[in-house]
Amino acid sequence: MSSNLNINTGSNTTVSPGGLPSRRNTELAMLVFAVLIPVFAYANVGLAKDGSLPAGMLGYGLGLGLLATVCHVVVRRWAPYADPLMLPISTLLNGLGLVLIWRLDQEPNITTPALGGAMAPGQLIWSTLGVALFIGVLLFLKDHRVLQRYTYISMVVALILLILPMFFPARFGARIWITIPGVGSLQPGEFAKIIIAVFFAGYLMVKRDALALASRRFMGLYLPRGRDLGPILAIWALSLMILVFETDLGTSLLFFGLFVIMLYVATERTSWVVFGLALSGAGAVAVASFAGHVQSRVDGWLDPLARENGGVTETAQAMFSFGSGGILGSGLGQGYSRLIGGIAPKSDYILATVGEELGLTGVMAILVLYALLIERGMRTSLAARDPFGKLLAVGLAGAFALQVFVVAGGVTGLIPLTGMTMPFLAQGGSSVIANWALVAILLRISDTARRPAPAPAPNSDAEMTQVVR
Repeated sequence: MSSNLNINTGSNTTVSPGGLPSRRNTELAMLVFAVLIPVFAYANVGLAKDGSLPAGMLGYGLGLGLLATVCHVVVRRWAPYADPLMLPISTLLNGLGLVLIWRLDQEPNITTPALGGAMAPGQLIWSTLGVALFIGVLLFLKDHRVLQRYTYISMVVALILLILPMFFPARFGARIWITIPGVGSLQPGEFAKIIIAVFFAGYLMVKRDALALASRRFMGLYLPRGRDLGPILAIWALSLMILVFETDLGTSLLFFGLFVIMLYVATERTSWVVFGLALSGAGAVAVASFAGHVQSRVDGWLDPLARENGGVTETAQAMFSFGSGGILGSGLGQGYSRLIGGIAPKSDYILATVGEELGLTGVMAILVLYALLIERGMRTSLAARDPFGKLLAVGLAGAFALQVFVVAGGVTGLIPLTGMTMPFLAQGGSSVIANWALVAILLRISDTARRPAPAPAPNSDAEMTQVVR
């Protein structure tokens, strides 16, 4: 029996002293592909643009491989039972994002000094900082349950991060950035989503019974009591304040949607989802009626072919990119998504480059990678043994899923564009750093959930009794 177990698991897993596989060798094998695929994509762009391999391909491959190796060693040592797919998927998405940004850097009209110049080198530095934070979280966060102690402190910190952009000038019609001398611009909302998930997990773990059981049935729905509506109304009002004062539609949707998701998971009451959707719709309509920036986003969504500054909207140009890509795309480096203009092809509309140059096949592959990462987060939530870990894991995975949905939905015309960045893929230092930290916390919860229970200590009294008998 033991020999069969060794044959079945020895080829692709690491067997722990307790006999259970930790799947670290599986992770290592997947990381090899996660590094090779972006390197081949890098070579493909160079061949398409110049007919030769790019000079920086070897350095890029070695750098990405070194980052992946360091992450793997840290996970193997300090989180040996963590999920084996999260790290390879994150590495692959981050690597492909660097290639796409570098590919767009080759276009002169969107790489001018006025638009920030080449952005791939800076994005590589931000990615390295994100990996460093990933390692730091795994090294210093030994147990995710420690975060529960800082439930209310985390809410205060999150509110400060959300309010800070109000004191800085607006950029591109929204106040979502703060400027730090010597560092550059950061989006505090990217970090606030993680801290808010910590607060929601700690708060709902304590209040879920009152929110779930104390209700009245009306027309098939369990309506919450008036005093229990306080939390959701406060969060709704706060999200509206963010939308009004910072004209940040994306963070408002993420903030409020995350609370509704975690509230539903904690209470299992469909009525909370109904209230959440009703309040979200009412608030969005009210704000769009007088906020010009939000109204322009909605108008561009309703009529993407409307003339704007002598040309069609960016949404229409993104539609043209998707349409010209077809099923298999024009090939990396051979598209015209640069016509979208500005830095939008590298940030908000980077998925349009994927759609044009890799086609529907490439877009679906990217979305499947995101879906797998979200699914592994949800699986971690199901496997977690403590209620705080369950809620925190579903909150982090839900925040990631909401961000992917609102960005992909905005670029493809499903919903109005929100101005958020595609996780790991788009240009943005704050986004890549925050998402590496998010993955690290999920891996810590996963390691705790998958770790085998310690063997019971031997009972000396029972042994003595057995000897006497």
